[in-house]
Amino acid sequence: MNKTLIHSALLCECQILINYYKLKQDKSVQGFKLFYNEEIVIAVSGIGKENTLSALDYVFKNFQIDKAINIGTAGCKDKKIKIGTLFCTNKNLENIAYATLSTFDIPINDPLKIKTTLVDMEAIYFEEVCKKFIDNILILKVVSDHLDIKIPKKSYIIELMQNSFKQWKDLI
Repeated sequence: MNKTLIHSALLCECQILINYYKLKQDKSVQGFKLFYNEEIVIAVSGIGKENTLSALDYVFKNFQIDKAINIGTAGCKDKKIKIGTLFCTNKNLENIAYATLSTFDIPINDPLKIKTTLVDMEAIYFEEVCKKFIDNILILKVVSDHLDIKIPKKSYIIELMQNSFKQWKDLI
């Protein structure tokens, strides 16, 4: 049976989904956290390119995926955009704003180095891998900061994701 893949870099970015679907972690998987049931696979890869590529490689080798969603947080260079705002960065969707996104391998806090509204550390790698296997791909980002390079507290990220959950849960 085909499944929907949800990818996040951090557990706190998808904790709301794990709780909502009452998923248990597959402890036999090494290198990243994996949760799944009959309909959904959640891969929590860790931050960055190599972690993302490794987790997605495992998922596509071991599951039949027909839809893939990257859900996570992103820095925003536009201080007029409120923290907690949800964007889709690869498609125009009804009821969710669109924003441009750049992926960097290191945290960026200089707005002059960024040509897009949002910045993260995984999305481009997620999209590149998924495009090899499927067409139904979404990248959803919640604004967590205005280019602050320190990693926010887990509780803060969980709250941001919970507050946006109603906007994107029907996309799964």
